[in-house]
Amino acid sequence: MAIIKSVRGYTPQFGNKCFLADNAVVVGDVVMGENCTVWFNAVVRGDVNSIIIGDNTNIQDGVVIHCTYQKTKTIIGNNVSIAHNAIVHGCTVEDNVLIGMGAIIMDEAVIGTGSVIAAGAIILPKTQVEPGSIYAGIPAKKVKEAGEEMKAVIQRTARNYPMYATWFTENE
Repeated sequence: MAIIKSVRGYTPQFGNKCFLADNAVVVGDVVMGENCTVWFNAVVRGDVNSIIIGDNTNIQDGVVIHCTYQKTKTIIGNNVSIAHNAIVHGCTVEDNVLIGMGAIIMDEAVIGTGSVIAAGAIILPKTQVEPGSIYAGIPAKKVKEAGEEMKAVIQRTARNYPMYATWFTENE
């Protein structure tokens, strides 16, 4: 069973049909929308500031979501996929975004709607990622626009994760 803990008087809140893997950790001031999934070894730690997550967002294995004390919240939109071992810290991720495996998004960055952050990319503090763009590298820079094919990947990934969750819950 997932670890869900209250911290400093805040208890995580979940929308309908959320799936939390057995060893996922969600603590403190976290508000999660509907149809979200938090996978194995993921940590959503709202102890020092708030974390707000929209609907149909998937937080894959090993992801860490955190914020900065008295400074930055983390706000994540709808239909966002945060791939394995990414770190999302004190930033804003708008709707329909794909964050690649091992990517790091740092404080006060804003990831625009419909964007892709490539695997292993590091988004430095205060970076403004233009909507509909693909960023890659260390530090990450814009490499191109996200075309129709990539937009379809973003939507398909966000749509598939709730389906995957049913594989783990159908016998409960």
